Amino acid sequence: MPGMTGIELQAELEAAGNRVPIIFITAFPEERIRRRAMAAGAICFLSKPFEGSEMIECINRALRKDG
Repeated sequence: MPGMTGIELQAELEAAGNRVPIIFITAFPEERIRRRAMAAGAICFLSKPFEGSEMIECINRALRKDG
């Protein structure tokens, strides 16, 4: 994502009062980034490659949280 990291986008959305559920997807998983994203309210943190069932579970979590 050019110009901004996912963590930066998450922080900007939060600062703007937007509490949209966030699912992080990365090819470069770092434990410190995962902890930071989850602590800030991310629904999931998926590392590529992942199973489709993992994404479905994340979407289900996001829908439950939003509803």
